[in-house]
Amino acid sequence: MSVLEAVVAKLSRYLDLFAGIILAVTAFLVVANILGRALFGRSILGTYEMVGFLTAAVIGLALSRCALEDGHISVGFIVEKLPQGLQRYIDLLIGIPVLAFLFFVAFNLFDYGTIIAASGEVSPTTQIIFYPFIYLVAFGFLVLALTVLVRLLKLFFGGEWK
Repeated sequence: MSVLEAVVAKLSRYLDLFAGIILAVTAFLVVANILGRALFGRSILGTYEMVGFLTAAVIGLALSRCALEDGHISVGFIVEKLPQGLQRYIDLLIGIPVLAFLFFVAFNLFDYGTIIAASGEVSPTTQIIFYPFIYLVAFGFLVLALTVLVRLLKLFFGGEWK
């Protein structure tokens, strides 16, 4: 169990680092586009498309690290007042459908990426193949699902989350 937890934690950190690099590239692209338009009267073709693809990748890749650190917003003020055992039961009861949903999303995103790759569809302005970005987001959701799985296993077997 601790091996799975360590692998998921390390993978989440690497994905978050990669998301940070992509975010920096996105910021550089936006600034370069603004400066190009202001100084030279020309913008970078397809900036809007590229920023959209890169932002989707950033969000997908950073999700698992956020979950690992319990950074997502949750409304738990009522549950926090309940006894510890009941809190664990509620977390398990909610976590199982969440886990199923996340695996479902990851699977369907991988499937959608495969369909887009097979069709040869590209972005309209710059003709960029965008199925790799779909795969990145799908992989991010898969790692998020694994993070939730580790949390559920720890809850089920009595360990503490973190």
